Parts: sequence; C-alpha cells; structure tokens
Amino acid sequence: MISNDQQKFQAIISHSKEYGFVFQSSEIYDGLSAVYDYGPWGSELKKNLREAWWNEMTRMHDNIVGIDAAIFMHPTTWKASGHVDNFSDPMIDNKDSKKRYRVDHLIEGFADELVKAGKTADAEQLLATMDSLLAANDFAGVKQLIDAKNMKCAVSGTCNWTDVRQFNLMFSTQIGSVAEEANEIYLRPETAQGIFVNFLNVQKSARMKIPFGIAQIGKAFRNEIVARQFIFRMREFEQMEMQFFIRPGTQQEWYTYWKAERMKWHTSMGIPAENYRFHDHVKLAHYADAAVDIEYAFPIGWKEVEGIHSRTDFDLKSHQQYSGKKLQYFDTEINQNYVPYVIETSIGLDRMFLLTLCHAYHEEKWTKEDGTDDSRVVLKIPAKIAPIKLAILPLLKKEGLPEIAREIMNQCRNEFYCFYEEKDTIGKRYRRMDALGTPFCITIDHQTKDDQTVTIRYRDTMKQERIPIEGLVDFIKSKF
Repeated sequence: MISNDQQKFQAIISHSKEYGFVFQSSEIYDGLSAVYDYGPWGSELKKNLREAWWNEMTRMHDNIVGIDAAIFMHPTTWKASGHVDNFSDPMIDNKDSKKRYRVDHLIEGFADELVKAGKTADAEQLLATMDSLLAANDFAGVKQLIDAKNMKCAVSGTCNWTDVRQFNLMFSTQIGSVAEEANEIYLRPETAQGIFVNFLNVQKSARMKIPFGIAQIGKAFRNEIVARQFIFRMREFEQMEMQFFIRPGTQQEWYTYWKAERMKWHTSMGIPAENYRFHDHVKLAHYADAAVDIEYAFPIGWKEVEGIHSRTDFDLKSHQQYSGKKLQYFDTEINQNYVPYVIETSIGLDRMFLLTLCHAYHEEKWTKEDGTDDSRVVLKIPAKIAPIKLAILPLLKKEGLPEIAREIMNQCRNEFYCFYEEKDTIGKRYRRMDALGTPFCITIDHQTKDDQTVTIRYRDTMKQERIPIEGLVDFIKSKF
C-alpha cells in the first residue's frame, strides 16, 4: 500500500512555522536548502523525544551505557568504515535544466504521480523493479527504466538525461591553523563510528560484559543530492543509535530481539501499530548480513524511521586492521578471545519528530448546540512528550485571579513544563493551546477563590471538570 496526502503534509509544514515548531534556517537570507531550525515548542518536543529514547535505551537496561563522541574524527576512520569508497548515491542530471536528481527520488516521484492517477499497482511494480536494479548496482538498467517510462525533469519538462553515476555524500573540511598545511577531514555522516572506535575504552571503563550496548545521540551530516520533504531528509540531522556487541553466532537471535524491542518502543509512544511496518532490505550494506527498516505511513507515503542492522564484525575488524590496535574481547564464559559481532538500532530524531507531528495533526469541524459551525486545528501529541504539559489560564486579568494562577504555576513548573497566559478570551487561549498540542488547560475563576478548585479542560475531548488545586501536580503527572 502506498499512502499519499500532500495537502495534509503542506498543512503540517505551515503549522510548524506558524506555531514555533520548525523554521527554515537563515530565513531572512532566503534560507539554506534542507537545513532547519527548531523553534520554542519544536525544541521542547525534540528534547522530550530524545529523553524518551535515552531513558528507554540506557536507564531501562543494565547492560547499555551511553557516550557522546566528537563530530570530528581522524580521517582514516572513514576509510576503515568504507564511507570513503562506498558512501555514495546514484544520481542523474537533466541535460537541459542542469538539475541533479537522486535516481530513487526521481522514480519515487514518478510513482507518486501514478498513485494519484489511480495506478497503485503500477507504482508498486515500478518501485520493486527499481529496488532490484539498485540492489544489483545495475545503473544502466536504472537509466533504461527512466527512459522507458518517459520520466521528465520537473524544471525543463524533458527526458534528456545523463547516464547514472555515483555521488559521495560526505562533507569535507580542513583542520589546521594554516590553510596550506591543513589536513582534510570529514563531518561525520553517521554517529556509529564514534562508538566503534571507543569500544575498548567503554568496555573497560564501564566494566561491561558481552552482550552489552553503547548508545549515542548526536548530529550527523550528509551532502544529499536532492534534499526534500521538509525535515524528513536534511543535510544536518540528529541520530539516536545503539550498537549492541554480542558473541559471534548469536546475531540472528539478537537481531530478532531488537526488532521486537524497537517496534514495542514505537507503539508505546502512542502511535497505533497499524501505522508501522517492517521492510526488509533488498540490497544489504557492505557490512551487514541482515537489515530491516521500521517504516511509518507518512502523508508522503511509507518512509523509513529506524533501521535495525546485523553489522557482523565488519566495523571492529576494519578499525583493528587500519589502526593496528586489537579490538577484541576475552569471553571468560567460553575462555575465548574474539572480535564481537554487532546489532545496530539507528533512528532519526528529526524523522521521529516529523512522525509525531504527522500523527498528531488533526483538523476538526463540528456543529454546536446553537446550530453554528465551529472548527479547530489540534495536535494530539501524547502527553508524556508534549512540549507544554499544562496551560494555566486565569479567566480575568484582575480580582486576584492572576495571583492564584501564578502561585499554581510556581507549584507545577518544577515538575513539568507549564505555560501561563492571560491575554485574549478563554476560548482563543484554548484554541492556541490545542494548536500547540498542550494536553491539559486549567482555568482559574471566581469559584477558585471560594473552594480552591479549578476547571481542567482535556485537549483531545474538550471536556471540562472541576478538580481541587491540592493534588494538582500528582493528578497531571498521573495522566502521562
């Protein structure tokens, strides 16, 4: 099945800017392509997602610890990892417009048009053919496929294409005080290698026994040929990765285990299981003997959010070879020295952010009891990761209500993120909080002064009830 709703996707992009979630980087200078900044509420949501993953992967496991490796690494790292020779994407140029495309993006865009025309089966067959050709590195076959389907450049409208060729995705820069003496290094295209080169440091300092994992969250950089689809594919992005080191021969068991564990985490975030699926890789990376993607049904189609890979012992063996340092583990249980195998889980934080927004975004319309129509845009973000947990709203800006509201604010803000607002009518403030994904609003009114209760409003149902101020913190915390 291919899902596609470009209108909803564009609405989410507009909403993200209007309500302070995501901005185009350097927008006052007309922006920088495929680079984005996270605004006040986007940075909060991103932080909450980051913490949810970190807590799950480190604090909920006795045998997983975290590190924070540097972005800059010795350039030989990327030779050993295979990125210098293998980290490339097939690209194609239109001779008339000079516009460059990643071939899979070009073909996927053509498939999207087939879906819009009601030819879903043809689209799925086209994508299957593309996968098999790319898996075989049959670039001539890919070019023939593009020509046979008369795929046109979006700019020139012609089918005048170059041959398909490879394009390395790593950004390079120089390190050194004098340009002439500088050495070329790379901005890391993934965070995993920082884990592998620190394998022995972590294993010995943290006294870890196999099986054990090392987790990391950090920025990575890829010079995408054509970066598109908002924050789904960016040139600067954030990864949350865990490398799990295991005894050789046990990789299938652990691969199956981590597939299930990671899918369980995704559904625990409040996203229905039917919105996810596993997609096995047709073409395996040079280091893998098994690989699967966890895909989500975005409005722009099924897209990868997380990958689980059985990396064998490729990484540690390769770094051992290039560095001349032994990267082995002595297993006392079997009295044997070996290079561990690795199971990797790698999730894009920015993609998880976009997934959360896509699932949460709703446009609702209804008829009120008086016969008039009403509507709202609401982000039904799960309460435990919502940027703002509680909005505190005095009904009036006088008669002592703001003072009571501020006192409640001081009680709650140490426990979770609260937002105070007294401007505009209470209805407008509710709508603003709905658009920000705030799960709970409390209103302080004149009755509050009499009986020390407030009105709590629930975002998803818009229902309201009176609850006592005493115990409010525990009441809210119990909801997430």
